[in-house]
Amino acid sequence: MVVAKEHQAIWDLLAQVPDPEVPVLNILDLGVVRDVQKTESDLEITITPTYTGCPAMDMISVNIKSVLQEAGYQNVHIKMVLSPAWTTDWLSESGKQKLKAYGIAPPVGKSSDKSILFADEANVPCPQCNSENTELVSQFGSTACKALYKCKDCLEPFDYFKCH
Repeated sequence: MVVAKEHQAIWDLLAQVPDPEVPVLNILDLGVVRDVQKTESDLEITITPTYTGCPAMDMISVNIKSVLQEAGYQNVHIKMVLSPAWTTDWLSESGKQKLKAYGIAPPVGKSSDKSILFADEANVPCPQCNSENTELVSQFGSTACKALYKCKDCLEPFDYFKCH
């Protein structure tokens, strides 16, 4: 069916849009694309920010429009939705593997596990040597969605993509 082929082609184009903060991830890996709606003349892409006020979302919107317009879709509209709130559960498995290969520890656990609020710190494996002998250095890493950890075995610092 032609419509299904075009719909898949749009998703394939969206897979070319990188995350400005972690360029090894694309926006589909991140799980921020919620919906694609195509009418005869317009294309609407619905996205959810990784957190309210995320500065990367403006660049993501510009990049989505650019990729789609270069492919011939001229009337591209970006719709930002805040509910349901984005969660690290939406990261693709491929995205988690890409994070680790890039040197960022992917989220540990699921955001639905609220016991993390009262339990011990997450046991975050080092993305460099896979050691679980790591420690939290700061809840705030290179961006708001990451924390800074240090491996006690290889002594390397690394970012951890916080579970939320």
